[in-house]
Amino acid sequence: MSGVGEAGGVGEAGGSPVLDGYRHMYSGKVRDLYVPVGDDGVEADDRLLLVASNRLSAYDWMMSPEIPDKGEVLTRLSLWWFDQLADLVPNHVISTEVPDAVAGRAVVVRRLEMLKVEAIARAYLTGGGLEEYERGGSVSGVALPGGLVDGSRLPSPVFTPTTKAPVGEHDLPMAPDEVEAELGPEVAAEVSRLTRAILARGNEIAGERGILIADTKVEFGVALDGSGGLVLADEVLTPDSSRFWPAEMWEPGHPQPSFDKQFVREWLTSAESGWSRSSGEAPPELPAHVVEQTRAKYVEAYERLTGETF
Repeated sequence: MSGVGEAGGVGEAGGSPVLDGYRHMYSGKVRDLYVPVGDDGVEADDRLLLVASNRLSAYDWMMSPEIPDKGEVLTRLSLWWFDQLADLVPNHVISTEVPDAVAGRAVVVRRLEMLKVEAIARAYLTGGGLEEYERGGSVSGVALPGGLVDGSRLPSPVFTPTTKAPVGEHDLPMAPDEVEAELGPEVAAEVSRLTRAILARGNEIAGERGILIADTKVEFGVALDGSGGLVLADEVLTPDSSRFWPAEMWEPGHPQPSFDKQFVREWLTSAESGWSRSSGEAPPELPAHVVEQTRAKYVEAYERLTGETF
């Protein structure tokens, strides 16, 4: 195992830290997975090290440069939310004792068989859900009332799953029968119930702190031996996986101000960026003021929700 120093020495390989005592296993859009390796060279088969990077993706493109402190904000906020949701669903966290090189932005987690569905719930209509609604009055096969506009609150949270595409490819909406075919009817129903319950609980708590959670994406897994029920994994109710809106500024009929990476999306589609989503070309580098304001949005969301100073 390459690396520098003892217990958490770090280098860089393919943009991911090289950590003593761990084998790099996989890098997603935002997170890196590592397998613990014992002094005898034997790899652990029951746990993983999950590291949140400072990378940011938008419109299925990886942005450059990275957003300072983003990985730590996501990790700390997810840990806080896992505590708030503990009575709804178990989560994958085993320990926060991690190598010094990734301290604050990594956790040791249970190794799970992850479900091949992006579990998404919407409490407000916007983004891709709005586009689908405008075409046919429904989202992911769920019929919605007429007359809704961008930012409308839905009667109750709606489950709107998508495929789980590889990095660089687009997630696609899934109809209920497609989710059942992938997961089986019982698991599909439980994924829908839990995803909607997590968003509802999130809005109960966030609403008291002046934040509306428009929609969210969560990940579920099951034990490798198939025993037990669903386990909440990855991250939960963060600015990367959810749209956060300031409640005092909510006004249906147009895009809402946001605490999340929607700020980056809006810059990318502005005249200032000069980029077109339909061009097929990589987006331009984010200017310093967008990087700084994006970091500030993530930190503000963390502080308003948790009541803690970052």
